[in-house]
Formats: sequence, C-alpha cells, structure tokens
Amino acid sequence: MILISILLLLSGLGQERDTIPQIGLSVISQVNQGNSYITFPTDIGNIEPLWFEGNVIPNFYLRESRNSRLMGVLTPQIIIRMYQEKSFPVRTPSYMPQITIYYQFISQSKSRTKSLFVRLAHHSNGQEGDFFLENGDLNLKSGDFATNYFEPGFIITNINKRLNAYQFFKTSVEIHPPGSSSAELDGIYSKVRWHTAASIFKLQNNSNLIANKGTASISLKGEASWMFGDVNNWDRISADRLNLRLTFYYHPKFLEDIGLFVQYYHGLDYYNMYFSHRLDILRFGLMTEKLRF
Repeated sequence: MILISILLLLSGLGQERDTIPQIGLSVISQVNQGNSYITFPTDIGNIEPLWFEGNVIPNFYLRESRNSRLMGVLTPQIIIRMYQEKSFPVRTPSYMPQITIYYQFISQSKSRTKSLFVRLAHHSNGQEGDFFLENGDLNLKSGDFATNYFEPGFIITNINKRLNAYQFFKTSVEIHPPGSSSAELDGIYSKVRWHTAASIFKLQNNSNLIANKGTASISLKGEASWMFGDVNNWDRISADRLNLRLTFYYHPKFLEDIGLFVQYYHGLDYYNMYFSHRLDILRFGLMTEKLRF
C-alpha cells in the first residue's frame, strides 16, 4: 500500500512534455544494473554498526552503436562495509563481477519496449579460511564464500509523457547450477531465486533534458525476491523466503552527479558470509541515479 500511495503521489507531479527521449538499451541497462551508493553511519535497524556501506558499479558497454538492439555490459561490482570497531575494519568485501547481454525487441510503439537479458555472475569474498568455526558458527571474518550463477530475465519499459517519467518492470530467475557454489552452502543458501522489480523515474520539469543530462529528479523502486529450494528446513511458503527493498531517491538541483536516497530493506543479508543474518533496516545516503540519453 505504501508503494502504491507514493506512485499515486508522483503521478500528480508531472507536467506534460512534447518530446521525451525514447528508451534504448543504455537506459534500460542503467536501471537494471543498479546504482552506486554510499550510506551514512545512521542505519536504523538490526545491522552491525557501520561507518558506511559502499556499492561500486562501473559499467563497460560492448555495442556497435548507441542504437544497437544487442548489447553487452561488463560490470566489476564491489560492495564493502566499514565497521564501527577498532581500526575501522573493512571486512570481506563482496566481489561480484558479471557480464550481462541485452536484446531489445523491435516495437511498433515509441513509448513501450520489451527486452530480454541474461547475466553470468560470480559472488565471492576473496577469503580462504574454513567456512565454519569450531563451534559450528559461520566464519564471518575469513570464511571462504563463493558462488556462481546465471540470471535470465525480461524487462518491460514505458514512457509516460503525462508524468515526464520512465517506468520499468523486471522479472528474472537467478539460478546457481549444481557444483557452482561452495559445498557448505547446500541446504542453507537458496540456489534458485525469483526477482521482480518495478520503478518509476521522473525527469526534471522546468528545464530541458540536455541541460540536465537526462537526470531523474525523483525515482522510486520496489524490489521483491522469493527464495526456492531447501533452505534451513523452511516451509515452501514460509515468509522467511521473501526479501523486500524499497528505495526512494531525490536529486536536488545543487548536486550534479549524485542525489540523496532513503531505503528500507527486509530479508536475508546479501553480503557474502553474512547471508544467514535477517535484516530489517532503514538507511540513508548518497546515490548516483543518472539516466544518460
């Protein structure tokens, strides 16, 4: 209900624009690949005290031209956390290199497109210690975490001229094939996950797109994931299998390349060896949210 209410609120902020750039694979990939961000040390919830969490997602495009309907994206993603402890340690960063192939179907409509993508990805923490401690707990500091997966998906995009906005809907399945992960993850880590996401990016109202470089002034993104398979002996319909994330972003005029965001996350931790921790957190920070045309 909260997500629906905010989307309805955004619908009243628009001012119709005569022209709005069409949606190409560059824009689609920027939304689907995710955003670089850094959080403030003000997390509200049950996560360990952090100075910051940083997500770095540089994208390298492999394409013939900007108008290509087939494109590859290389992404050496890294997530790091600095803990509020002695010497401010940055423990076991998540290394998540990936390559994603996109294909955009020919569309008769200039405002609506459909695309397919498939992602090949690796997730590890660069450690080589034992997975478990002697007492049976997970070795959070030096345990060797590694998994590989592929993720086919489908994206529907829409231009809403009345709202001066871009709308996206994505659904995909993340599959970790047998033998592609640390053996210790069997039975405690979901190897098949269904992801869905819906988002809206509202463009600037009172100046042209060239001057603003296609920057979204406000965006809202809701994400949900369902974990299948044998995980901690959970029931097939257990609410523990559901991960939720809601992110609201605002780009003030006095900032050029970054904006402010607030995010709520509920679900299992996504930070390598911390995967068994259940989080309910509200966080604030800085995020890049630029749509380049």
